[in-house]
Amino acid sequence: MIHTVVWDWNGTLLDDLEVSFSAINQVLSSNGYPPVRDLAAYREVFCFPVIDYYRRVGFDFSRTPFERLAEQFMACYHPAAERCALAPDALDTLRAVRGMGGRQVLLPASLQTHLEMQVGRYPIREFFDRLLGIGDIYAASKAQLAADFVASSGRPAEGFLFVGDTLHDLEVARGCGARCLLYCGGHQSRGVLDGGGVPVIDHLSRLPALLGAENA
Repeated sequence: MIHTVVWDWNGTLLDDLEVSFSAINQVLSSNGYPPVRDLAAYREVFCFPVIDYYRRVGFDFSRTPFERLAEQFMACYHPAAERCALAPDALDTLRAVRGMGGRQVLLPASLQTHLEMQVGRYPIREFFDRLLGIGDIYAASKAQLAADFVASSGRPAEGFLFVGDTLHDLEVARGCGARCLLYCGGHQSRGVLDGGGVPVIDHLSRLPALLGAENA
């Protein structure tokens, strides 16, 4: 039985795909690199840890350290992200899961202060028991944070369902002994996500029905 849904944020509940694509291209261009061709190419190359993603788009860290590039990305991303909408069906899905009695937690690869600032722009804080952000801007992994949270919960790990838009969410879930459902409307394509061997949904609105069937 699923007792807790652990949500990713960027690309899952927050529709920041185009903003992130634009921001990485701004950083590439300002440092003399060719931009990522289009959104389709971006969704094939994006990955975690972010340092590997930066290598895949072409950055040479001997020219500019990763830490400086990450700071430049955040400087481009955050002002633009203020205009981002929630993902389609996100609000209704959060409300439906709460109505089913499910506990919900937000656990992205985002700095805690950034997470709280972003979530505060939308009418969704009431749906989450916890907001769990990471400790720096470099987005290496949220795996340990997730493992600590699941282990300290006192609840069966297999009752946690992680919902995210990248294979990293699957890696994190498996590291906790939890389950995972992937959403293909975010930063990685369906072709990439299908390689994970877990269910992939096109619309967040499918989640409540899947939970209902699982918990029947």
